[in-house]
Amino acid sequence: MSKMDNIKNLNSLKKNYKEFDKILKILLIIGIVIISGFIIYAFLTPRPGYWYLGILNSDKKAENYPTEAAVNANITFYISVGNYLNRDFSFQIEILKGDNDTVLGSSPSLNATSFVNSSTITLLHGAEWISSAFNVTFSDPGNNQSIIAELWEIPSVGVRRFYDVVYLRLNITS
Repeated sequence: MSKMDNIKNLNSLKKNYKEFDKILKILLIIGIVIISGFIIYAFLTPRPGYWYLGILNSDKKAENYPTEAAVNANITFYISVGNYLNRDFSFQIEILKGDNDTVLGSSPSLNATSFVNSSTITLLHGAEWISSAFNVTFSDPGNNQSIIAELWEIPSVGVRRFYDVVYLRLNITS
């Protein structure tokens, strides 16, 4: 290779490097703009709301739930609800009793017997509620007896709407 060919190759290499440098700068600026857009969107978009429904034991704690009870023995528990839906939330709690035939899932319980309904309660955003004590007894022995608490929204207009379910499974002995 001649000296002239080497100089041409070197000039071509420098030209390619300058073009690559320009493209890289443009891509970096585009990337910064896109990332900035995501960051601004994340700060300006409100968090989606949520609620919680829970069963508390007789000491108003979410622990040490009973798993066994005798026939006609009182099982005491409380229900707690928290509203973080970014709006007021009006609801009712329905307490049901179930057995092996009861179907529990993400919809209202099937083959369960309604035991008691609470009055309508309205919680402001950020508020939490704990019920008065519920006492449930079972008159027949059996495995997989259930105490079920369903959360139903009561809108100001329209029909009540199922929201959530929690339950305890018990073995009832004679």
